[in-house]
Amino acid sequence: MIDTPSLVDQYCHGVLRTELGLGTFEAQLARTEGPPAPGTTLFDTQTGFAVRRWCPPLLGLEPHCPPARYLARRRELGVAEAGRRLLRGSGITTYLVDTGLPGDLTGPAELATASDAAAHEIVRLEQLAEQVADTSGTVMSFLANLAESVHGAAAHAVAFTSVAGLRQGTALVPEPPGPGEVRGAAGRWLAARRVGDELDDPVLLRHLLWIAVATGRPLQLHAGLGAPGARVDPVLLGDFVRTTAGLGTDLVLLHGYPYHRHAAHLAGVFPHVYADSGAALVRTGARAATVLAEILELAPFGKILFSSGARGLPELHVVGARLFREALGRVLGAWVAEGAWAPADAERVVGLLAEGNARRVYGLA
Repeated sequence: MIDTPSLVDQYCHGVLRTELGLGTFEAQLARTEGPPAPGTTLFDTQTGFAVRRWCPPLLGLEPHCPPARYLARRRELGVAEAGRRLLRGSGITTYLVDTGLPGDLTGPAELATASDAAAHEIVRLEQLAEQVADTSGTVMSFLANLAESVHGAAAHAVAFTSVAGLRQGTALVPEPPGPGEVRGAAGRWLAARRVGDELDDPVLLRHLLWIAVATGRPLQLHAGLGAPGARVDPVLLGDFVRTTAGLGTDLVLLHGYPYHRHAAHLAGVFPHVYADSGAALVRTGARAATVLAEILELAPFGKILFSSGARGLPELHVVGARLFREALGRVLGAWVAEGAWAPADAERVVGLLAEGNARRVYGLA
């Protein structure tokens, strides 16, 4: 572990307000399509072991205590108090919160109060479009309201985020669609959809991305492994990245693992592209230093951002922050010990990755 400045978590979600039993806790810990292998639990993962290493001391228990004991202590404290202790023990001082997921999750203001930290909203483009569709009666009103809503959200959100690549599963066509193409796609989608349906039309997704690009707010693009069966190699976003160069909007490639080297390469080639180092570390646990070192091989140090990618469990905010600090300490500490880096340079790079880059990209005070 090394001393870091305050951490800016540049992408996360809120935490659940409800008490959790073993099964529901595990479901949040590792997202799978079925139960764990017989005789095991979903704590038997790198993420589960990291939770048992870093979280029990924040609740007054010894590291690596059994899951049942940990969850009993969590219930004893209550969901609010346990969450408060965990979040305040993470070392994160600013959260950028994607509010676009369903469920009983805390919003930015509630997360800020529980953690005694700052919190800002990230607007998910697809959810915004789905909300507009629910209240728009015609194609023309939908398209007009959509543009107005995106530009209105840019007034208060620090960034937009999109899962367009994951939903399409293919390379994004780089050019914005024409007006006729957009009207036709909107008509077909609105006629077929029911309230609550997700936006999955490729033309409308492209249209939505280009509206966001026009606002100048940073745009986060999900890549890597997503929901079961969804995967996007960041390289497939290359044409879109190239077309948006010079327009004044920064692109942040989220969750690139296991394609994190590709995301880092794009960040090194294009001035407006940044690479996220977060979710890869939570997933790889004790191997986090190896993954972080691979990102540092290719991306300039001013183009890498920390995030926890946490959702639902405050434990995941803790694990994201602790693994990042530990991995950074191991990697940079080894380079300093070998004489490859000067200590002062290591301290400066730590500051960039931990908070400096995020504050610059998102315009944070």
